[in-house]
Amino acid sequence: DDDDDDPDLTHTSSSHDATLQPMTPDLPLYSQLRESLNGTDENFVFPFDLSQYRKVAIDPRTTETLTATQIQDLRHNVELCRDVIVFFTSCGNKSGYGGHTGGAYDAVVEVVIFDAFFRACEDEFVPVFYDEAGHRVAIQYLFAALDGYIHPSFLRFYRKGSSKMPGHPELGLTPGIQFSSGRLGHMWGTVNGIAMANPGKAVLLLGSDGSQMEGNDAEAARLAVAQGLEVKLVVDDNDVTISGHPAQYLPGFSVERTLDGHGVGVTVADGENLEEMYAACRGAVLSSGPHAVVAKRKMAPGIEEVEGSNHGHDAVAASIAIPYFEKRGNTAAVEYLKLTTKTSDPREYKCAGSMSAMRGVVGQTVVDVLSEMDADYRKSSVMVIDSDLGGSTNFNKIQSTHPEVYVQSGVMERGNFAAAAGFGMHPHKQGVFSTFAAFLEMLCSEITMARLNRSNVFCHFSHSGVDDMSDNTCHFGLNPLFADNGLEDGYDTALYFPADSNQAASVVRRTFPLVGDGFANVGLRFVFTTRSKTPLLLNDDGTEIYGKGYEFVPGKDEVLREGTAGYVVATGDAVYRALDAVTRLREEGVDIGLINKVTIHAPDAEMMEKVASAPLCLVVESLGRKTGMGSRYGTWLMETEHCASGKGMPKFGRIATYREGEGGTWEQAYHQGFDSESIIRKVKEMLA
Repeated sequence: DDDDDDPDLTHTSSSHDATLQPMTPDLPLYSQLRESLNGTDENFVFPFDLSQYRKVAIDPRTTETLTATQIQDLRHNVELCRDVIVFFTSCGNKSGYGGHTGGAYDAVVEVVIFDAFFRACEDEFVPVFYDEAGHRVAIQYLFAALDGYIHPSFLRFYRKGSSKMPGHPELGLTPGIQFSSGRLGHMWGTVNGIAMANPGKAVLLLGSDGSQMEGNDAEAARLAVAQGLEVKLVVDDNDVTISGHPAQYLPGFSVERTLDGHGVGVTVADGENLEEMYAACRGAVLSSGPHAVVAKRKMAPGIEEVEGSNHGHDAVAASIAIPYFEKRGNTAAVEYLKLTTKTSDPREYKCAGSMSAMRGVVGQTVVDVLSEMDADYRKSSVMVIDSDLGGSTNFNKIQSTHPEVYVQSGVMERGNFAAAAGFGMHPHKQGVFSTFAAFLEMLCSEITMARLNRSNVFCHFSHSGVDDMSDNTCHFGLNPLFADNGLEDGYDTALYFPADSNQAASVVRRTFPLVGDGFANVGLRFVFTTRSKTPLLLNDDGTEIYGKGYEFVPGKDEVLREGTAGYVVATGDAVYRALDAVTRLREEGVDIGLINKVTIHAPDAEMMEKVASAPLCLVVESLGRKTGMGSRYGTWLMETEHCASGKGMPKFGRIATYREGEGGTWEQAYHQGFDSESIIRKVKEMLA
């Protein structure tokens, strides 16, 4: 590569951000990323020569069948691109940042074919690889490197904090990236609009069987057909999603029949047969209006131990990638993947015990409560429905322990939640639902419907906040309070964000059963947990705050440390960081207190009076600054008897997520400023 070469503009669009500087090794960013490796990469040379990519140009209008040379060139490009994707996504796995190999690896065939079309007929296409499965972002970064926007040496830092290569493409962050994919199945509608803005040009959309499950695609398909839009889809139909095989858990679902039913032209092809795929893609381009090529293939074909399995959905482990490259004789790739590249939060937290995942504890506690029920009552009164994320929310434990109450469903959050709510319309039954907190934003209307129908639904939303979120901004769980969108006289809605695994178990035991020992639960109940592990919270003497004997009380805030100088009020994963900060401040002689607010949707009147009469109140959370708990807390303070009677308010401040992410896992808290040191600085600033 010649670092001084200008980027190749083949794949640019009207949304191209030319203000972003190409990522080259002479930038401070590259040195910063290398520092975390502690010199282990001293002799690193990127193990692939991207200049060997053959810039093939093929006009689909005049080339009915491929020549032997074109076939050879395209196959060469497929092999090169797939090897590079395996390498740098495996780097993400080895460094602890995860990622996704299989989807990007699969789609390379159609990508190199359309790249050839783009190069031959630049005026006939919007030459961008729009993708409705944004986790396949490795394709976007690979082509940004091929085009000269990202030096190949950066690719090994895939998904690392501040690498500008997060787990989904984000417009305006990474040079060469032409769009933000957002969440799974959210691009087709946008691509329709792009086609409308570019009449006479075809627009490519890379799809997948998982993304085609989303309801957005049904609406987009109808509009594309009605308007005759030149949208050309290639759907990777590999029969694999996170939780298994759609053919098994969603029998009857067919990508091609669904699209055909909407009126979209459909061609089914063998995704690994290059000539067959060329003919299908050519036919789609030459056809009038929307047309889909459904590419049938196994997930990650050719990668041993991964092919055809849902393990290919995630990043290929180094233990698999190393023999993959050994067979190909790529010693440099093998040697790099053997290096120790994993990083972790360097902070040693005070009053913090062992680390564990609250999301895992929630799933296990639901299993425990179900196991304590009478079998007939359990089967008749509970229905648990999954949205392809049971492995992440730990609801797959319910599936394995109590399959009689479990419905394994697809990537259909709106319909699945509505089904849970419909089941829970019976006063003695309840639906149980789980997914990621980011996806709650899709459910606002269904939540309102559930409330109007007086449904009983228990929900677990994991991946709340931003901690450990290398998928980055589009997966941030910032808006849990969107669920509390009803009227004051509406059916009960309650939101809880526990601070550690012990407390999470207690929250579930108190809020999940419709009938418990001396209590009852009705309405909509939402429990939020993080993707990251959190430490058990400890008292100053080292005992567990939420250990044996603790019982959660809905609506009650909890004082973890008393303080005469004021209080930090925190929730969720911000609590352990705040506890560390408060402990260190107290050691310096600052008598600051700490309150854990688990019930995030409503004020605790008694505790609000206590805080209102204190000198200082700092709300700390990982939720969104615009819509999180802190956005309500100031109003609650003003409504206290203390403030309403003219006795004044405490000095008030807020720390919350306020800006787009820059990738990484543990780095996100530091990027947003709700880390311990930032809390300490803010308290001192407020007390000054």
